[in-house]
Amino acid sequence: MFDLSGRLAVVTGGNGGIGLAMGRALGAQGASLAIWARDAEKNAAAVADLRERGVDAEAFAVDVAHEVQITDAFAATLERFGHVDVMIANAGISIPGPIHTLSLEDWRAVFAVNLDAAFLCFRAAAAHMIERGEGGSLIGVSSTSAVHGAPANEAYSASKTALLGLVRGLAIELARHRIRANSLMPGWTETDMTAPLRSWDKFMDATIARTPARRWATPDDMGAAAVFLADPSLTFHTGDCIVVDGGYTIF
Repeated sequence: MFDLSGRLAVVTGGNGGIGLAMGRALGAQGASLAIWARDAEKNAAAVADLRERGVDAEAFAVDVAHEVQITDAFAATLERFGHVDVMIANAGISIPGPIHTLSLEDWRAVFAVNLDAAFLCFRAAAAHMIERGEGGSLIGVSSTSAVHGAPANEAYSASKTALLGLVRGLAIELARHRIRANSLMPGWTETDMTAPLRSWDKFMDATIARTPARRWATPDDMGAAAVFLADPSLTFHTGDCIVVDGGYTIF
């Protein structure tokens, strides 16, 4: 029922994990993809993967912690594709550690990628979408850490909580321009970021026992939700947060 033909989606951090999985799902429904990420080798591999699936894709080397690189990447994306219909702020980092040893520098580094970059990406996309006059979709990838305690990872959880507030405000402000803003909240997911946790048997046993689906998510579990949030026919759906966590947050 979903048709993203002719749509261009930007996915930050789209060269692996959840970002690439969302890109594959969007591409399978006809969308073209602009991958924004830092690692040139992973960017090339992601583009090759998508093109093998018949997706029109391009990667742009971007460190989203820097405003000028986002500005340049947006201009380059428009030059390549002509328009942006979907902006997915997915890039995220975590610098875990006890709060009494966490430096202000590390705190700010996490917020620069997880929150400030989302603001900058959404700002650029909103300006373009307003000028173009055809609406669009903004999607912020949060985390269940936004709503439950994340000991020794407070910078990450605080930034993901703030992202929810940013998206809700945008949903109200931009509705008159037919721009929808929604969040995606993944639960425990098998990614490079969570690899250290997945080697901790006691932690895995505890989180799986608390998850009614009795497993962790794979990145592919987030793909269908991204397609849903990107679909232009859902004109009345905005300001929402789609939780994909196997029931973890309600159990």
